[in-house]
Amino acid sequence: MTDIERIDQLREELHRHNYNYYVLNSPEISDYEFDKLMHELQDLERKHPEYYDENSPTMRVGSDINKNFTQVTHKYPMLSLSNTYSETEVSEFYERIRKSLEGEDFEICCEMKYDGTSISLTYEHGKLVKAVTRGDGEKGDDVTNNVKTIRSIPLILYGKDYPDNFEIRGEILMPWLVFEQLNKEREDNEEPLFANPRNAASGTLKLQNSAIVASRKLDAYLYYLLGDNLPSDGHYENLKFAEQWGFKVSQIMCKCKTLQEIFDFIQYWDVERKNLPVATDGIVLKVNSLKQQLNLGYTAKSPRWAIAYKFQAERALTRLNSISYQVGRTGTITPVANLDPVQLSGTVVKRASLHNADIIEGLDLHIGDIVYVEKGGEIIPKITGVDKDARFMIGEKVKFITYCPECGSKLIRYEGEAAHYCPNETACPPQIKGKIEHFISRRAMDIDGLGSETVDQFYQQGLIKDAADLYSLKAENIISLDRMGEKSAENIINGIENSKKVPFERVLFALGIRFVGETVAKKLARAFKNMEALEQATLEELKLVDEIGEKIAHSILFYFSNEGNRQLVKRLKEAGLEMQVSKEDLQRQTEKLKGQSIVISGVFAHHSRDEYKVLIERHGGKNVGSISSKTSFILAGDNMGPSKLEKAHKLGIKIMNEDEFLTLIE
Repeated sequence: MTDIERIDQLREELHRHNYNYYVLNSPEISDYEFDKLMHELQDLERKHPEYYDENSPTMRVGSDINKNFTQVTHKYPMLSLSNTYSETEVSEFYERIRKSLEGEDFEICCEMKYDGTSISLTYEHGKLVKAVTRGDGEKGDDVTNNVKTIRSIPLILYGKDYPDNFEIRGEILMPWLVFEQLNKEREDNEEPLFANPRNAASGTLKLQNSAIVASRKLDAYLYYLLGDNLPSDGHYENLKFAEQWGFKVSQIMCKCKTLQEIFDFIQYWDVERKNLPVATDGIVLKVNSLKQQLNLGYTAKSPRWAIAYKFQAERALTRLNSISYQVGRTGTITPVANLDPVQLSGTVVKRASLHNADIIEGLDLHIGDIVYVEKGGEIIPKITGVDKDARFMIGEKVKFITYCPECGSKLIRYEGEAAHYCPNETACPPQIKGKIEHFISRRAMDIDGLGSETVDQFYQQGLIKDAADLYSLKAENIISLDRMGEKSAENIINGIENSKKVPFERVLFALGIRFVGETVAKKLARAFKNMEALEQATLEELKLVDEIGEKIAHSILFYFSNEGNRQLVKRLKEAGLEMQVSKEDLQRQTEKLKGQSIVISGVFAHHSRDEYKVLIERHGGKNVGSISSKTSFILAGDNMGPSKLEKAHKLGIKIMNEDEFLTLIE
C-alpha cells in the first residue's frame, strides 16, 4: 500500500471512529489505538504536504498559528427568540399560531434550550466549509478552524442523500465535567473563574489558538437545518435526517399536537434537566412545518413561529450548618458556607462561597438559618438570602474571623480591598503548600510527577517546608511513601532536576510574588537581566519598567524586604536554578524597537502571532492591542481587519508586512 492510499484509509477510519465515540457513544477501539492511528496519519501528512486536506481528522487537534477572525454576513439572519416565563404566555403563543394558520392542523416541536453559544455551520458537497458565530445576527465571526477541533461536529458527512449546499445551526457547549475541571485548574493557578459553562464555551470559541480550543473538549448539539433542497417539510424530520448524516442531534425532542402535551414536556424536563451532562435554561417551541413557518414569518427581531420558555432560576432552601475559612497561597481568606446537601443544576451542593466579610454582614447570617441557595449563571453556588420567617432555635450571628484559622496570625485588610489576608506567608501551612504548588505548576517550573496531593504528602512527612527543599530530595527519601513506587520516585527526581533548565522569567514567576504574573515576570527579567539586580532595585527603578505601577513595585519591594524570601532565593540559586537571562537570550535582545508600540493584525506565514509578540519584546518593543495615535506601526499579515486598516489610514499609522519587519530586526 502506498503512503497516499494509507492516508486515505486512515482518514476514513478515523472519521468513523470519531463519529462512533463522540456522537453514538459506542467506541469500537481504545483511546490508545485511536491515538496511535492519529499519530500515524500526522506523520504521513507531514511527509506528504502536497496531500493536505482541510477536513482531515488531524484538524481536530488544532494549531498554535493564530488567525484573526474575519466577519461573515449570514445568508439567513440569526435572529433571537422571544422569551416567555409562564405557562400563560405559552398558551397565548399557541393561540396566536392557531389563529394565524386559520384552522390548519399544526404540530409544535419541543426541544431543550441549550445554554451555550450559537453557531452556524455551512456544508458544501458533504464537507464543512464555514463556521460562523451569531454575532449581531446579521454578521458573525468566522471560527472555522476552532470549530474543526470539536469532535462531535462532522468534517465530512455520511451517506449521499444530503443537499449539496445547506446550513445547520446549533449550540456550542462545554459539558459540566469539563467546565468544573477547567475552573479547578484556573483556581489552582489563581486565575479568574468562568461564571458558567456558556461563558467558558463562548470564550473558548473566540481564542486565537485552536490547539487550546481542542484541549477544552467542547461539545455541540445541532438543532435547525436551512437550505433550498431539504429532505422534508418537517423540522423534526429534517433533524432526524441530519442525524443519519453524522450530526449530533438532541434526543430530547417531541412533536406535540395539543397544549397539554407541551405543558407535560415542559414540566417533565424542568426537573430532569438537572441530570443532563450540559447546561440548559429552557424549552424551545417551534412550529414543525417549514411551509407554515414561512407563512407565519418574522417580526423585526424574532420569528413568529418559535418561542423560548425559560425556566425559573434554580433556587433551593437548605440549612446553614457552619462557616469555614480557606486560606489561599497569597493569604486571602475566603469564607465558605457549609450546608445540608441540596441539588442544583445537575450537581449536589454542600458548600457555597460567601466571598468576604461585607457579604456576610449584608445577609445577616446566623448559624442554623434556612438560606436560599442559587447557582450564579446556573453554576457557582451562592447564598442569596435568608428565610427569616423560618428562624427559631438559631445559633450565633456569623462574624468574620479576626485570626487566621491555620496559623493564628491576626488578619489584615488592605485599604480599598474587600478581602482579609493572613500576613504570615512564611509559616502558614496553606500558604506554604500553595506557594509550592504554584512553584511546580506547568507554567512555572513545570515539575513532572508532582501534584497537590504529593506536595501535601511531602509536607506532612516533613520532607519539604518550602520550594527550595524540593532540590534536596533524593529518591530514597520518597520511595517508601504511600502510593510511591520506584518509577514514580524516579520521575519526580528527574522532573526536579530538569526544572533547573527553566528560563529566568519563569523562575521569577514561580516565586509567587503578589501581582507578578507571567507577563510582568517577563518584563522584569528583560529589564533587570538577573535576580541580584531585581533584589536591589529601588521603587523608581521598578516603576520605569513598562506596565509596572506603584502597586506591583511595592509588592516586589515588600517581597525582597523579607529575610525568609531572600534566603529562599539564595537557596534556589545554590540549587542551580536559572537566576539570570541566558547568554543566548541576551545576545538575541536588542534595542531596535525600544520605545515603539506595535499592533499585530492579520494572518502570518513565517511565525505565529505569539512568536511575533516574543520577537517584539526581545527587541525592546511593546505589544499593544488597539490602534491609537501613539501606535508606532502595525505588523500586518493577510486578512487584516478592515476596521483596523481604516483607522490606521485615518491616523497615518505605518503598516509593515512580516518580511519588512523581519528585515528590520535582523
